[in-house]
Amino acid sequence: LARLHCDDQVRPSYVREAFRLLRKSIIHVETEDVTFDEPDEFEDPPEDDFGANEGGMDESGGQQENEGNAPPPAEAAGNDAEEPSGADEQSKPPKAKKAKKKKKTQISFEEYESISNAIATYLRSRESETEETEGKESEEDKEAEEAEQSTYLTWGQVVEWYLEQCEAQIGDSLDELSRLRKLTNLVIRRLVKVDHVLVVIGDGDVPELERKLAVHPNYVVGA
Repeated sequence: LARLHCDDQVRPSYVREAFRLLRKSIIHVETEDVTFDEPDEFEDPPEDDFGANEGGMDESGGQQENEGNAPPPAEAAGNDAEEPSGADEQSKPPKAKKAKKKKKTQISFEEYESISNAIATYLRSRESETEETEGKESEEDKEAEEAEQSTYLTWGQVVEWYLEQCEAQIGDSLDELSRLRKLTNLVIRRLVKVDHVLVVIGDGDVPELERKLAVHPNYVVGA
């Protein structure tokens, strides 16, 4: 700035202006946390005892009023037959299922990126090893078929592999093991359904943990 103003001295005003321009030119890239929506859960509402108690009071009250002059059995039967069934239906509380709020699990973007990169890198390395093996001539076709079948891991195998990598972090804590297992499943589900980093190979109608996974051909690992 001193040169811009053709000044031989660097003045404090030049320093402050240079600092302001430099700070303004730096772009801060902020990434939001990753939030996972867990599957919906339903529960039956608690039984409403008010209607049942109210019905019991009506019945007891009717018995007390009719103790002195009880109608003949035939007349009582006729009155019961003439009563509309709508009152009984209204007294019963509706048995509707109440939806719970969706449980949400939130992790930092850095942790999500760490898990997804580890899984994608491992699966891509297995695919690369298989391609190299297929390029070489094999003496027995049976061995080649077995190698091809073992290329793609199932969803459950990927989860177990990642948990083995976190063995030091888990230690002897069952709670940490359960937390990481749940988190890994949520990350894989997002990689398949949202980010499309992973694709399902073969039959997609099998249970989730039995589906075979592969890295999308257009995805660049570590990019």
